[in-house]
Amino acid sequence: MKATIYHNPKCSTSRQVLDMLREAGADVTVVEYLKTPPSKGDLGRLFARAGLAPHEGLRMKEDAAKALVGESDDSILDAMAASPILIERPLVETEKGVRLARPKERVYEIL
Repeated sequence: MKATIYHNPKCSTSRQVLDMLREAGADVTVVEYLKTPPSKGDLGRLFARAGLAPHEGLRMKEDAAKALVGESDDSILDAMAASPILIERPLVETEKGVRLARPKERVYEIL
């Protein structure tokens, strides 16, 4: 099985999910999204496949995310593409779907 993880190596949850994917035998593509941010279109596609509205994928621990509460999906996606620290992590994609792996065990839903 192939999996793509939008990963921040400084995040313990993201590291744990990456380990879980490897332990499950997945062929993992790691995208360090802070270095290689997904485009607005890619983010929209990922959230749609996950069944999430963009505001559900905002990392609310970031001050800039609080200013986006109540904004349109389009505005939120623009902000995330411009400042990828606003993206909650880790996002994992397989052929079975996309999950925001919080809690980390949610990744098993798509393995």
